[in-house]
Amino acid sequence: MRREQLLHRLSTQLVELPDIRPQRVALDGIDASGKTTLADELVPWIEALKRPVIRASIDGFHQPRRIRHQRGPDSPEGYFEDSFDYASLRKALLQPLGPQGNRLYRRAVFDFRDDAPLETPIEKAPENAVLLFDGVFLLRPGLIDQWDYRIFVDVKMELALQRALQRDLQLFGSAEEVRARYLKRYQPGQRLYYQLARPREKADVIVDNNDLSQPQLIFPTS
Repeated sequence: MRREQLLHRLSTQLVELPDIRPQRVALDGIDASGKTTLADELVPWIEALKRPVIRASIDGFHQPRRIRHQRGPDSPEGYFEDSFDYASLRKALLQPLGPQGNRLYRRAVFDFRDDAPLETPIEKAPENAVLLFDGVFLLRPGLIDQWDYRIFVDVKMELALQRALQRDLQLFGSAEEVRARYLKRYQPGQRLYYQLARPREKADVIVDNNDLSQPQLIFPTS
């Protein structure tokens, strides 16, 4: 389907979620799958349907570098196990927006580029808000039950690497460094995640994002 068709259908699906409290929507997928772009694209579509949107990302909940790299900067296990502060994510954002929450939340708590905590303000979510939260490893055990709706953005690893070679040049400094980081750390870490969590099987909907202009929606059978 055309991308506009996908955005229309997916946004319609999300605004039909209950509006008696905020709905926490995960956009999961491997690095460079397009999940951040998809979340950003969905914002105006959902807002046009009269639901307020809260945007946040796993990037705001990194662990300090000393923890992220405690197994070595190239460790796939370290990427999967040590990258993110899930306790702070639950406490600052997901639980306040959950069934028993007070709707007082923070969008981020850590700046991984400066390797320092963030003093972000406490905000109050509207009762009918939709949280669009993008990131890796979101459907893992211990976190999957925090979501009201789960989207998995599916892309072949080889294609994701090609996109990363364009996207991440400034972050890593060279194509060689991007390739090395993905092949040594990120993609092997994602394979560990696939083996443990089986995120495609846990998703409410899969977005086949291999062709950006013609993505496809797949609703897994229960």
